[in-house]
Amino acid sequence: MTTHTNWSNTMSLMHEELARAQMSARLGEAQSMRQGHQLALARRMSRKAERAAQQARLAFARL
Repeated sequence: MTTHTNWSNTMSLMHEELARAQMSARLGEAQSMRQGHQLALARRMSRKAERAAQQARLAFARL
């Protein structure tokens, strides 16, 4: 019975370790996605600012 108990504990620990590894991987993926989203947002805002600056230059040149 001791062998069966040790085997059960070992299997349980393996499952817990696997679950922890999967959770860590998911957290890493989520962080990467957030960073990608923030980068895309920053690029969009930069292009918008560049367009606004160009429009301001054109409007000033017309005066």
